[in-house]
Amino acid sequence: MYKTILAPLDGSEYSECSLEHVRAIAKGCHASEVILLMVVEPPQQVYALSEDQLSEALETITKSSEKPRRAILRKALSKAKANAKKYIQNTAESLQKDGIDVRAVVVQGRPAEKILDYIKRNQVDIIIMSTHGRAGITRWVFGSVADKVARRSAVPVLIIPPMGCRQEE
Repeated sequence: MYKTILAPLDGSEYSECSLEHVRAIAKGCHASEVILLMVVEPPQQVYALSEDQLSEALETITKSSEKPRRAILRKALSKAKANAKKYIQNTAESLQKDGIDVRAVVVQGRPAEKILDYIKRNQVDIIIMSTHGRAGITRWVFGSVADKVARRSAVPVLIIPPMGCRQEE
């Protein structure tokens, strides 16, 4: 029934709560492929960077003719993409050990939009993803990628609430 499974991850323990379900459904449905998708959001402002990201980026500015702000953001994005590729590849390898055919994909942009765009451009039968367990005001402030995807997806979405991390409203 579900031959191609899309599992969006963000690198957090919360998002990894969906992986045991991905394993079970992939094996039970004899899925031909699991796609692990990670969306890297580019930093919009220099002040959004961590101290480590900022100091590393500052080292490269002296060697560049590029404007400092742009150089810092470009360096931070490059580092974020490299980290995402390493993370998603390691996660893919753990699923491959279970005999599951896995493809690891890293894209750049806004998570909900990129996930929805990916399913439009590729043959995906189901999305399996986890929530972060936010409720109330924190959900309103931070938004919910899982909620946006579930409301706008053309394919079924299985949303896994991470056990033990539900926050009270």
